[in-house]
Amino acid sequence: MTTTDASIHVEVVPLAGEIGAELGGVDTGVALDDSTIVQIRQALLKHKVVFLRDQHLDYGSQVAFGQRLGPLTLGHPTLASPPAQPHLEEIDSRQGTRTNHWHTDVTFLDRPVAFTLLRAVVIPPVGGDTIWANMATGYQSLPAELRELADRLRIIHSNVADYSALVGRPGEGNPAHTAKRDEFLSTIYETEHPAVRVHPETEERALVLGGFARTVVGLGPQASRDLIRVLQEYAVRHEHTVRWRWRVGDLAIWDNRATQHYAIHDYGKAHRRGERVTVAGPTPVGVDGKPSVALKGDASAYYAGMIG
Repeated sequence: MTTTDASIHVEVVPLAGEIGAELGGVDTGVALDDSTIVQIRQALLKHKVVFLRDQHLDYGSQVAFGQRLGPLTLGHPTLASPPAQPHLEEIDSRQGTRTNHWHTDVTFLDRPVAFTLLRAVVIPPVGGDTIWANMATGYQSLPAELRELADRLRIIHSNVADYSALVGRPGEGNPAHTAKRDEFLSTIYETEHPAVRVHPETEERALVLGGFARTVVGLGPQASRDLIRVLQEYAVRHEHTVRWRWRVGDLAIWDNRATQHYAIHDYGKAHRRGERVTVAGPTPVGVDGKPSVALKGDASAYYAGMIG
């Protein structure tokens, strides 16, 4: 990496009323000074997801920049990373990775990641946008009675959920998709999270939902699905979202502790590929001060390779 000591003023252009901003004047492929990293982090915490165009990154420079935001995890708890790139997860449509489902990254673990950094490597001629939703304003939008109920709920998340059916749909006849789904489910994880977490940096309350949320503690399967669906509908209303049209070289960074996202699969058989690294996060803590609890699966190897 090239080193620069010059202080940079980061341009921040909001993209929607409640979430999202584009950052300008930053080259994440060089060693940025502390002041610039502070500005990026402040924008990220405020806007929940930020976007940078025309970033010239490879695996090494993406990892080096990601480390400035915190220790990195391995690429994924169950999916293998490419050789000699242990902190990378490939998001590749040809490998059966289609995340066209609302979710927050790896909430089936007791320590979901804090930040995700995704760079666009191959983008379809049309389609392939991603949408993010703000879970803090989603929480604030709940009616008072429902908000008070959510503060008390605990929800079990698992990688055996609706989302896993989308990682290589059975019956599609594509061996790569089937293999990806089997790998995704090679270790079963379950974690009990608060339905509402207190953000460790902003102290905002944010909903913890998405495609890995399976059952509400104390409720049966049908009641759990109904209640999760109601909360989810409030969380991902269009008013809480921003949509990004990718170009090759884009870098998106989002606060996984306060967002959900959805990668739209509207590009047919065209190729779409992104490469991501993730910053380790703390155990979520609920409004009542109780932390999340791992119920099944040992994720220690996912964090054992942390660097930063």
